[in-house]
Amino acid sequence: MISFFKFDTNEEKHVLLDLARNVALNAIQKYDIAWDKIQFIQLSDTITYKIEATPQERYLLRIHSDRCSRDEIASELAFLQMLHHSMELTVPTGVASKDGSYVIEVETETGYCKPYVTLMRWVEGEHAMALTDSQAYRIGTMMARLHEAAAHYAPSSDFTRPAWGIVSFRKEFKKLERYYPRFLAKQGWDLYQAAADKVIAQVAGMKRNADTYGLIHADLHAGNVVYTGEEPRPIDFGRCGYGYYLYDMAGALLGLGVKQRKQFIAGYENVKKLSSGYIQQVECFFIMFMIENYCHHAANPVETENLKSEQVFAQTYLHAFLQDSSFLFRRVDPVQIGSPVNPVNITSH
Repeated sequence: MISFFKFDTNEEKHVLLDLARNVALNAIQKYDIAWDKIQFIQLSDTITYKIEATPQERYLLRIHSDRCSRDEIASELAFLQMLHHSMELTVPTGVASKDGSYVIEVETETGYCKPYVTLMRWVEGEHAMALTDSQAYRIGTMMARLHEAAAHYAPSSDFTRPAWGIVSFRKEFKKLERYYPRFLAKQGWDLYQAAADKVIAQVAGMKRNADTYGLIHADLHAGNVVYTGEEPRPIDFGRCGYGYYLYDMAGALLGLGVKQRKQFIAGYENVKKLSSGYIQQVECFFIMFMIENYCHHAANPVETENLKSEQVFAQTYLHAFLQDSSFLFRRVDPVQIGSPVNPVNITSH
C-alpha cells in the first residue's frame, strides 16, 4: 500500500492535496453536522480544513499522517478534554462521528493507505499581527498553567503520546542528512553536526523528574496561539507529548525578540518558578528545537528559499552555542560563518 502522506516534489504535493480534498468530503459525511462550506487551511503534520456549519458553529477537520497511530491521536484528544475541564481553558476538543468514534478511518483511492481523520471544535480568536510585551507575558503564564495541569493529569493505561528527547532528535537529524544540500554548504553542515552532538551530550546529563519533565504542548509558538481580547488560547496540540518543560519553553522563545523573551519568562514564573541555571538548559533546547524545525521543513521544496534566507541567523546561534556564549537575553548580530574575521573552530567541541 502507498503511504497517503508521502510527497517529495511539488507534483506529488498537488496529487496529495487532490486526494485529501476527496477524503475530507467523504469524512464530513460521517458527522452529524449540517455544513455548508469547507476551506483548505494548510499542509503540515496534518492536512487541515475549516468547516463552517453556521456562523456560530465552525470546526477543524484534520487528515493525519502515519506519524501518529490511532491510539496516539485518541490520547491527544483525551489530553485536550482534560485541559478543557480542569483548567476551564479554551482549547480544541474532539467531536464524535455518527457512530461515536473520535478517530475515524476514511477510504481513499485504491492502492493508498486509509488515513485517520478527526473533527474538532474551532477555537475562536485572532492571531496577533505583532506580538506585544503584554501578550508575550500572557503566553508565558498560559504555558506554565498548561504544565501545572499536565503534572496533575492521571491518564488511562492506554494513553500514549510521543516523547521528545534524544531518541526523537537523532531520528529527525537523520532526515536532515538527506536534504541539507538544498540549503546548506558543507561547512554549514559541519556546524549543524557539531551543534547536534553538543545538544545530545547536554540533554543526556539533565535530570528528569516531576518538576522538570512531563506532558507538554511541544509547539506553542506565536502561530499556535489566538486571542480573544487579551486572552491567549492555545491551538494545534498535534505534537503534544512527553518532554522537558524547558524544551516546551524554548520552542516558544525561538520566535520572540529579547525583550519579549524576558516578558515570557516573567509570565511563566508568575505561576511556576524556574530553578537556578535554567538559562543554559533553555539555550540547549533552543538550538535543539531550531534544528528540529529545519529537519521538518527541509523535505518540502516550497520551504527551500526560506531555509536559505534564515541561515545567516541560524548559523549565528549555532556558533554562539558552540562557543558557550549565552544568547537568550542579548541581541546576536549575524556573522559570516567561517570567514577570516570570524573563523569557527568546531573541531574542539
